[in-house]
Amino acid sequence: MIRNPRDLRRYNASERANHWIVGICFILLALSGLAFFHPALFPLVNLFGGGTWARILHPWIGVVMAVFFVIMFFRFASLNLMGGKDWDWLSKVGKMVDGNDHDMPEQGKYNGGQKLLFWLLTLCMVLITVSGVVMWRSQFDFPVGLVRAAVVVHAAAAAFMIGLIFVHVYAAIWTRGTIRAMLYGTVTRAWAKQHHRGWYRQMTGKD
Repeated sequence: MIRNPRDLRRYNASERANHWIVGICFILLALSGLAFFHPALFPLVNLFGGGTWARILHPWIGVVMAVFFVIMFFRFASLNLMGGKDWDWLSKVGKMVDGNDHDMPEQGKYNGGQKLLFWLLTLCMVLITVSGVVMWRSQFDFPVGLVRAAVVVHAAAAAFMIGLIFVHVYAAIWTRGTIRAMLYGTVTRAWAKQHHRGWYRQMTGKD
């Protein structure tokens, strides 16, 4: 892909790698987790070499995802603090969905929807990680009652997180020009000005 030298740098290589490691781990965890969730989906374990290997790999992949999510959290948390403009943006998100984004409140590097998604994903990760540790019987020995509660929390949080990721992917595809930011690290100035005018002004010094 030929990129214009005037394009704006949105993510560096390290940030993109961090994102993709978390994303790939999530896909692997979702596939193996769904295999354990319902017998009809159990054949998915064949992607991991069978049921035994799927059960061995699932928690270790979870550890990798948790570690890299923590790194990603500290990288982006300060940029995702909610403010008045963000709540205003969320209250008018219907206009955005209808394709009328010209009257939306000015946003910085991330809009209100992206920030809310960030914090919901963080909550899910905390719940999934803690409950996953409790469920990891080969490494830990928690009371049976606590393990049973952890199973419920783990499944509920994972299902909610899968839904959030679907929203995340759909929004990235729907907002044309977004995916290239995580593939190549850059966005066009026109994209930045339309969707993140505050960040555009910060990066260029122009209105």
